Amino acid sequence: MLVVDDNAMNVELVVYVLRAASAQVQSARNSQEALTCIEEFLPDLILMDIQMPGLNGLELTRVIKAHPSYRQIVVIAFTAYSMKGDEIKMRAAGCDGYITKPIDVASFSQQVFSYYDPGLLSKSP
Repeated sequence: MLVVDDNAMNVELVVYVLRAASAQVQSARNSQEALTCIEEFLPDLILMDIQMPGLNGLELTRVIKAHPSYRQIVVIAFTAYSMKGDEIKMRAAGCDGYITKPIDVASFSQQVFSYYDPGLLSKSP
């Protein structure tokens, strides 16, 4: 699994919670790092922050979904945007799901795993 977020505190918390649930998790702080990680270990699922400097999360999702080797990756929008219509916009960009911030630590891993098989997420990269 790959967590893409430019906020170090968000990344630290999410990685901690998911690793506690036995997921193998890598992180990237921006779109370029994310593309490098995708090339190196081809994650099964990406938690994608939407608002990042440079190539934002929606633009990066479009790049991923347009690439023949990457389009099967499950991309979950992971964002503070929760206005009416935001989920539709994110799904239109290619996101397979939508999770809002801030997270509920008690239910977050279950929420993530609801989008994908946690048995697959726990395999080594």
